[in-house]
Amino acid sequence: MKIRFILISLLSGLFCLNYGQTLDMDFTGVDHDVYIRLDSIRVMNCSQECDTLLVWPDTVLSVKYTGLNDIGHTERAFRVFPCFPNPVAERTSIEMYVPESDMVRIRVTDVFGRVVLEYERLLGQGQHTFSFIPGNGNIYLFSAFWRGTNGSIRILNTVSGNRGKCELSYSGMQGGFPIEKQWDDDPDFVYYLGNKLLCIGFAGNEESGMIISPEESSEYSFNFAYGIPCPGIPTLEYGGQVYHTVQVASQCWLRENLNAGMRIDGMLNQTENGIIEKYCYNDNPDNCAKYGGLYQWDEMMQYSTREGVQGICPPGWHIPTDLEWKVLEGVADSLYHIGDTIWDISWARRGFDAAKNLKSVSGWWIGSHGTDLLGFSALPGGDRFHDGLFYLAGGFGLWWTSTQYSKKYSWYRLFYYYYTNVYRNSDFRKQSALSVRCLRDD
Repeated sequence: MKIRFILISLLSGLFCLNYGQTLDMDFTGVDHDVYIRLDSIRVMNCSQECDTLLVWPDTVLSVKYTGLNDIGHTERAFRVFPCFPNPVAERTSIEMYVPESDMVRIRVTDVFGRVVLEYERLLGQGQHTFSFIPGNGNIYLFSAFWRGTNGSIRILNTVSGNRGKCELSYSGMQGGFPIEKQWDDDPDFVYYLGNKLLCIGFAGNEESGMIISPEESSEYSFNFAYGIPCPGIPTLEYGGQVYHTVQVASQCWLRENLNAGMRIDGMLNQTENGIIEKYCYNDNPDNCAKYGGLYQWDEMMQYSTREGVQGICPPGWHIPTDLEWKVLEGVADSLYHIGDTIWDISWARRGFDAAKNLKSVSGWWIGSHGTDLLGFSALPGGDRFHDGLFYLAGGFGLWWTSTQYSKKYSWYRLFYYYYTNVYRNSDFRKQSALSVRCLRDD
């Protein structure tokens, strides 16, 4: 059963129901590439301070929204709808809407991107239904193409074995635009385009989280794996250095602090000159090799103020936001979970043992090593203060976020050598230089 949420918007000083466009958020769960059944999904609108809960078998959230920005989507656009059932034991039914008669090409790929099935057919205007039988793979991506536009859905297979090849057959059509079913409304949950949604998936005693800002109907897969290389990209070469990746639930991080750019003296400020500049602790290049570089906030952001910008990270990666760090802390902590209000506290240590579980098992001052439970391997690179002096490598690890606190300050994270929890603060000027971790784009 789907749950539709009607956006209540303020128009001309009055509240009225505004029936706009519909977004479908279809949630699934995997451990690496093996399907996991989600017990429930909590969706928190961090921009509107409201939330809702889906409970299995409800895994699709349909939101009726009024866009603050027009994304150009029309009610009668080409569209592939979520299949049913999904996950699949035997076969599943897939529906699509074709606005005008033309050729439609279908391609099915496996989790490694290999094409396992191709199909092409002339389809008239209307709603069409296909029957799909999966092969031996766990996950498939079903993509349909019409006049330069496309739609995709993910299909999960619960039965593996000697099933042979995938099979796709055409079941028929009905004319007109598909009529959507009417569902119960929850007027307390609202969504505007551009809002940030923190989505938390629960499966047994495990949880995973992701941050999305959907502009069209999409599928989202929670990953419950951690401590392994990110699927498909175990290593990454950037700026002449090889980095390792680590999957931490639904986030893919670089395992090492960034060490990109040309070293400059600590008494100098980094400048917007088209060259990435870095500090090495105590102006010693060996410390860059050990801890990574230290960067002033503006240099890290490449002189942008946009939250989540690529900055000095490799292409396809970005500077993590304050909210993305909160998700990481929730995954790492054994007592407080993703979305807990404790992560919103600032100017203080928060949580229980997130820092201990994120710290490396060596490299910290004696007696303060971590467990490296998630493979994040955080090292204490210290900092270069805004006065040009370096402090406390070996005892403190500090990382910028891309979220500003004010014009002069930004949020950062601090791991003390003698504490097991994480400090969130914004009292370092942007002229200070801290370590940087990069997070993969969605």
